[in-house]
Amino acid sequence: MPKSLTPRLQDLKVEIEGYARAFGLDFFEQVFEVLSTDELNMVAAYGGFPTRYPHWRWGMEYEQLAKSSEYGLSKIYELVINNDPCFAYLLEANAEVDQKLVMAHVYGHNDFFKNNFTFKFTNRKMVDEMANHGTRVRRWIDKVGVEKIEDYIDLALSLENLIDQHAPHIRRNPDPRVEKEQQNTRAEGIRVDRDYMRPFMNPAEFVASQQKKLDAEKLQSKKFPERPQRDVLAFLLEHAPLEDWEHEILSIVRTEAYYFAPQAQTKIMNEGWASYWHSTIMTTRALRDHEIIDYADHHSGTMATQPGKLNPYKMGIELFRDIEERWNKGRFGKEWDECDDLRVRRAWDKKLNAGREKIFEVRKHYNDVTFIDEFLTPEFAIEQKLFTFNFNDKKNTWEIATREFKKVKHKLLQSLTNFGQPVIDVVDANWENRGELVLAHKHDGVDLEPNYAKETLKNLQALWKRPVAIVTKVEGKSLMMRHDGTTFSEKKVEL
Repeated sequence: MPKSLTPRLQDLKVEIEGYARAFGLDFFEQVFEVLSTDELNMVAAYGGFPTRYPHWRWGMEYEQLAKSSEYGLSKIYELVINNDPCFAYLLEANAEVDQKLVMAHVYGHNDFFKNNFTFKFTNRKMVDEMANHGTRVRRWIDKVGVEKIEDYIDLALSLENLIDQHAPHIRRNPDPRVEKEQQNTRAEGIRVDRDYMRPFMNPAEFVASQQKKLDAEKLQSKKFPERPQRDVLAFLLEHAPLEDWEHEILSIVRTEAYYFAPQAQTKIMNEGWASYWHSTIMTTRALRDHEIIDYADHHSGTMATQPGKLNPYKMGIELFRDIEERWNKGRFGKEWDECDDLRVRRAWDKKLNAGREKIFEVRKHYNDVTFIDEFLTPEFAIEQKLFTFNFNDKKNTWEIATREFKKVKHKLLQSLTNFGQPVIDVVDANWENRGELVLAHKHDGVDLEPNYAKETLKNLQALWKRPVAIVTKVEGKSLMMRHDGTTFSEKKVEL
């Protein structure tokens, strides 16, 4: 069970929180709880939540975390939940310098959760909501059976990325009430010049039959859905022939997917912001002389990079620091962009000292895609040794493909857009008038992985109960992949 803070840890919390407020961080009430290593692994297996619906994957993730911790391969230093109040967990066995580092890091996350625009519409009482989801799933387990529920959760989780991550912030389709009013057409019957003749020329039965005919024609002429639907799970919840328990569980999976979406959209920024502040607070305020070596060791471990892998902590903190330095020295704007004298650029310093204000602004208004797109510069890419890499079949090894800035930036943005997942829309739910569901892949130069596509179609078909297909491009030509419940087929097609 979680333990309350000891008097010493409570003093440290007050100290670190004071530093965070003094630097201008604005956060929810912060609650720290102390856990043993085993307890922390259990909570981490649940995604940071103390209570969730029962499922075998939590046990699998716990086993992986426990073994990794036991063999010394990894250690969980911080676990924080976007909630109001914000909950975070401290490892009981940590040294005092680690507890201070984690606290400072957590206050950075807390500030980011509260102020970044992508988190604006998230449920700030998700700890309670997760517990509620667990109760609802357990109720269905009692009614339907544990195996049936777990199999269905497996299926639903395999589709959890088929949401519209921007849906909380924009409306892709018109307001249905306004659209209904605009499209409301009434049968007028035979036109007459004199009002007293209208009942004789257009009896009620005749007008009703004309209206019925008009409605049928309108329904037949409509495409369903009228516009591509990015939120595939929402479309299934509204139109698939689901049983009550299936509908509720799919709804739970979709709700949780939307809760976690902002964290996936801001992984680099969020970890970079938290790392920036734990570094700033520790090195300027909280460190004692005898703690410097331990702090440097643990901080450098967090910032370490592995060949071919992007470390979001490292990328985020370095880019925030780069922005701060550029805005302190005035290295932005038209004059800076047009300067091509390298000696002048190296010595450039307008002494604006606007860096701290700028990074707070960036923290509020950007996500990872816009953050990288706006602030990643050729100079930063060279300094951080960024490159793309490919697998060389002949040499059977990975190798650097290019260090060219535009290609590196494009590859990085491509990996971040839509969580690095393919963009899929529902385009037709009555293909060739057979009730088949057709989706379309917005091809961005990367082909669908065939095995994943097949499994996704198989699971979608299990929900739709009719054949399901997806149209994509292979070698520049449109291809329809289709699953009818038993067999998988492919054919060239034009939508």
